[in-house]
Amino acid sequence: MIIPRIHRDTGKPGEKGRRPGAELSAPAEKPLNMKTITWGNLTWVDIWPPTARETQYLAEQYHFHPLDLDDILSKRQLPKIDEYKDYLFWVFHFPVYDVKRKVALHRQLTAFIGNGYLITLHTGELWSIKDIFANCERDEEIRKEYFAHGSGYLLFQIVDKAVDHYFPILDKIMGMIEDLEDSVFNENVEAAQELFLMRRNILFQRRIILPMRTIFQDLFNKIRRFIDIDMSVYFGDVIDHMNKICDTLDEAKEIIDVYKDTDFLMSNYRLNRLVRAVTLLSAFISPALVISGIYGMNVVLPGGMESGNYDTLLLLLIITIIVIAALLFIFKRKRLI
Repeated sequence: MIIPRIHRDTGKPGEKGRRPGAELSAPAEKPLNMKTITWGNLTWVDIWPPTARETQYLAEQYHFHPLDLDDILSKRQLPKIDEYKDYLFWVFHFPVYDVKRKVALHRQLTAFIGNGYLITLHTGELWSIKDIFANCERDEEIRKEYFAHGSGYLLFQIVDKAVDHYFPILDKIMGMIEDLEDSVFNENVEAAQELFLMRRNILFQRRIILPMRTIFQDLFNKIRRFIDIDMSVYFGDVIDHMNKICDTLDEAKEIIDVYKDTDFLMSNYRLNRLVRAVTLLSAFISPALVISGIYGMNVVLPGGMESGNYDTLLLLLIITIIVIAALLFIFKRKRLI
């Protein structure tokens, strides 16, 4: 049975009334991609992945510069630090390595740091930051340790853990280079493709890491005003780690360049061996070709179209054997075989 809809006139022309309690409710708004931790006077806002809704929220709540908010959503932003009167805006690229695809990638981290707050924005693939945030949510002691000395100290802890998180990736790359050594010096294995892929990945990571040494030094000089303790020794320790990473990547690049030259020489060696084998085969076959050419002439020989003398055949075979033996002697003396 179809129940007809009943509309009640509200008294206004062209407007129909609704039953009491039948007002349409607005659809629930999707929550923002952000989490917040507050301890004492410091609040950490972690946003991943950032969208236009989150940037609009930041614009309304913190009144950041519009150009900085635009840089958040830019995927081709260069590392930098923008300093303002009340806050710092920081863009950093973390190198990552996809072991399954054997491809080097990078992920962007942006941060706003001011008195009483730290706002980090990333894609969610930076596990070091996610682990720190989860530990702060779970453990009161860790939250107290990280939040006790200001927003600059909290950012330092994030940067320090992110740098330390790269060392296992670096060890994995160096291990793959060691495994590649066996393929390079094995003359039966073609390692050119793996070499080119590894060289591209190392160059990519160097292009990301090397500029960060200057960025880190500049960052540590500027966030001192947001830290209430002296962190000079700790800053120097992170810079030392960055220098070690850069030196290791430089060493990896030099090793790969040596492997590349070695693989080129090994390829030439394999090609020369192939050409030599073909040449020797041609040399050994040439006497038989001479005999077949003789049989193709208009000469009466045994086995030909007309009967001939076996002495002629025996003489041809002796000449062929002598020529092959002479070739073997010459090749042995020249160390060609």
